[in-house]
Amino acid sequence: MDKLPHYIQVSSTLEFSRLVCALERSPRISFLHDHEGTKILSVQMDVLKEKPIVYYTPLANKGHFLCYAFKGENELSEIVDTTKDTSRLYSPIVKIKNLPETLKPGNGTTDRYQPIELEDLSSLAKLTYGFEDHPFPLFLFPHNEKWLLGLFMNFTEEGTSYFCHVLLDNDPEKPFLKFAHDNSDPVFVNSPSEHGYSYVKIIKLKDTHPLVDYGHLQN
Repeated sequence: MDKLPHYIQVSSTLEFSRLVCALERSPRISFLHDHEGTKILSVQMDVLKEKPIVYYTPLANKGHFLCYAFKGENELSEIVDTTKDTSRLYSPIVKIKNLPETLKPGNGTTDRYQPIELEDLSSLAKLTYGFEDHPFPLFLFPHNEKWLLGLFMNFTEEGTSYFCHVLLDNDPEKPFLKFAHDNSDPVFVNSPSEHGYSYVKIIKLKDTHPLVDYGHLQN
């Protein structure tokens, strides 16, 4: 076992664009480098017992910025060379020529996120209270004919890390969760455009998350 990064693929470049751009005070930097013989864009989002957790997507096109925007209710994602359209968000693409050994994927880890199933979407949304400036993304992925939606968190850097989640019967197929600070139920929406509400972005993974301890899922 080692402390080298674990790379996890999101389901599309659009999901990655939402991850690094949407609802951020300023977009995160995207790193371009080789991974298992393919050019990818990557960003580190967590640390699990000193092991960096990196999310990535294969590179679709060459360019200097990953651009994210809305056209009506629809999200747009493309790779561009300029940031002249100020109505859009841009993640700078930093090209790494040679990845150092400390950033190459490791052989594995026995550490896992411990699952905590929550009662409802309202409880999940409440975990984001107080973090509007640095919002946690919710990660969505399938498991045993269900969909798990939740966030990864820990209370101390050296302690246990948790995956706080709800079980869904179906993929909600909408990229944001909208909620109010009252007793109304959160709802899935296409864009964070309606005033008077809080929003958290949803990032769909390509496959089931490999680092959740599914043996301890509650029945």
